[in-house]
Amino acid sequence: MFSGAISINLDNKGRLAIPTRYRESLSKSMVCTIGLYHPCLTLYSMPEWQTIEQQLATLSTIVEAERRIKRLLLGYATECMMDNSGRILLPSTLRAYAKLEKNTMLVGQSNKFEIWDETIWYQQIRDDITALSTDIENLSDNLKMLTI
Repeated sequence: MFSGAISINLDNKGRLAIPTRYRESLSKSMVCTIGLYHPCLTLYSMPEWQTIEQQLATLSTIVEAERRIKRLLLGYATECMMDNSGRILLPSTLRAYAKLEKNTMLVGQSNKFEIWDETIWYQQIRDDITALSTDIENLSDNLKMLTI
């Protein structure tokens, strides 16, 4: 289970150092793809990605929304191998999509990580807090039941 928001600098080659505490859980091979709803990347362990890939395989190629999701997630899915220093190389196409340059945020999301440009991440957090505080009465029943 991945949690926390960690500031990490990309090196000049576009490599991201995975924090030591997560390296064993992720294994050497991971898959990185685009975030569908925000300008970020999503990083999965290989076993987690294989489950998602099986679910994507069941989607229709006739239903437009399902076809688009498959095209985006699978089209950008890139296997990333962790080197002996615990770094993964983020391809330039993925870095460009998420506007990643140097300062990034690695954000745990239970079964995956999101990788954000640090400036965009902090703006997103401000937007999320504002949206939640102004729309508190419209929370789903699932959210209302959380003891947070």
